[in-house]
Amino acid sequence: MNIDWPLLFAAMGLALVLEGVLYFLFAERMPGLLARLAVQPPKFLRFVGLVAIILGLLIISFGRSLSP
Repeated sequence: MNIDWPLLFAAMGLALVLEGVLYFLFAERMPGLLARLAVQPPKFLRFVGLVAIILGLLIISFGRSLSP
């Protein structure tokens, strides 16, 4: 398996940028959101994680379909 390292690092960097934007824009609300997430049952957190994974894969698939 041949890994495209520059693409992998670019994707990880973009993920950090997008997460950082949320903390930057909603700094006042993040502690409350994180506190509410901390009391959620593991089943709910797994579901949210699964939805995020599926959305991420769909976005990657869509992006790859745009390239020639």
